[in-house]
Amino acid sequence: MATKEEENTVFDVKAANVLTQELRDVFASGKTRSYEWRISQLKSIVKMCDEHEEDIVDALRLDLSKPQLESIVYESVMMWVPHYSLAFDLMDILRLFSMRKPCLVQFCLAGYSGNEILTMVKNSCALAIKELKRWMMPEKAKTTLTTFPSSAEILSEPLGAVLIISAWNYPFLLSMDPLIGAIAAGNAMVLKPSELAPASSALLAKLLPEYLDCSLIKVVEGAVSETSALLEQKWDKIFYTGSSSFLGNGRVGRIVMAAAAKHLTPVVLELGGKSPVVVDSGIDIQIATRRIIVGKWGCNNGQACISPDYIITTKDCAEKLVDSLKKELEAFYGKNPLESKDLSRIVNSNHFARLTKLLDEDKVSGKIVYGGERDEANLRIAPTILLGVPQNSLIMKEEIFGPLLPILTVSKIEDSFDIIKSGTKPLAAYLFTNNKKLKEQFLMSVSAGGVVINDTTLHLAVHSVPFGGVGESGMGSYHGKFSFDAFSHKKAVVYRSFVGDASLRYPPYTLGKLRLMKALITGNFWTILRTLLGMS
Repeated sequence: MATKEEENTVFDVKAANVLTQELRDVFASGKTRSYEWRISQLKSIVKMCDEHEEDIVDALRLDLSKPQLESIVYESVMMWVPHYSLAFDLMDILRLFSMRKPCLVQFCLAGYSGNEILTMVKNSCALAIKELKRWMMPEKAKTTLTTFPSSAEILSEPLGAVLIISAWNYPFLLSMDPLIGAIAAGNAMVLKPSELAPASSALLAKLLPEYLDCSLIKVVEGAVSETSALLEQKWDKIFYTGSSSFLGNGRVGRIVMAAAAKHLTPVVLELGGKSPVVVDSGIDIQIATRRIIVGKWGCNNGQACISPDYIITTKDCAEKLVDSLKKELEAFYGKNPLESKDLSRIVNSNHFARLTKLLDEDKVSGKIVYGGERDEANLRIAPTILLGVPQNSLIMKEEIFGPLLPILTVSKIEDSFDIIKSGTKPLAAYLFTNNKKLKEQFLMSVSAGGVVINDTTLHLAVHSVPFGGVGESGMGSYHGKFSFDAFSHKKAVVYRSFVGDASLRYPPYTLGKLRLMKALITGNFWTILRTLLGMS
């Protein structure tokens, strides 16, 4: 039991300063630089997730009423892979059935490709365990004639003490995924979970000290004052997931970056934006709508940074698309989706009020073609489709981050590019088409953190590609090796011997030395030879 004195302890700037100094002192001992320390922490995370899966699911249910499948697939099983495997074969699928986890099988099969099943189950922790030795090895680099004889390499070294500030919408995943990268890279760290997901925050604060090295990995709970105290400190990197445009054009992201600037601290900002979905004609409309629904309402009821924010399609295709969305939504969530156990609730009353304001704007309220039902007492909003909303409406200016989905129409599908480019660069952009030329135009014209063709949100599960934003949707990236790199300094190392020392670089500087130095810098053998022979 905590004493009264401990309960009344305030985490202020002074306490934060003591905490960071303790971290730096232990980090200076070199403990985190060893492969053994890093691998032991990563394996402990796997053990923690395996032993506390039910606790994690319960915490997510308390915070967001998150369906169990979403919790297991997107959050806790993100850390769970049988035998640290990186891909599933048919025997793995049968094993999942025997473990009574058919929901995972269904999710795996959705991403089946060749002999591998690329899903969220191919998780960051297992990848780091398998690849850590290779990641830690120096990378060989080429040298030139200018430095001959020499060799060079790039050495990945830990940055030092890092701060990770996570988000409320995926409170377990968005805390642990960057934490894994920071551990793999050999850093000391503080995790600040979101106060808007109190059950998950409390669980992380309880479990991490039980399983991980608490002298180097610490959890600080709290709200604005605790976060502000942490941001006053000098860190070697700050990793922030959170603020989107609905919080005042990236307000919190700007606060984090301004605090980091005082100490010239590098940052990774995982923010958000209005992620568009462009739907072309001549496609399988049922498959397209199902994938849009899973990406929108199946991802925390729209409360995800890469959820589809709005759809653009042609006027001819709009009616078919709306009809298909209505049919599939009713099949997935029933005739009364407010009672569905497969939809998360809105996180709190403030966000409920914000979404209500978007929906009740005069120029928008008459555009609802499906849904719109609300239950304020239980913080639930039904999946809602709006057709033909004005581009100057509030719902088209702010990131929605909820279950509302506007559909805009254009005369020809290429006009959608101009609409997307008129706003800030999104975190994700999606295109449904069978037209090869349109795919190429989309990739060339639309700047976004990530792009998926003929699906939504799946790039999050592919750890061989970076995940991050561009422009106001964020900076820096992570996932897989990119997480390791995000928390590492790439140190250049050049080796020379005492053999082959030339007088060329030393005074006095003659015209002949100048000519030869210019030739060496070009790196062209014949130019160097002509210069040595005195030829122009």
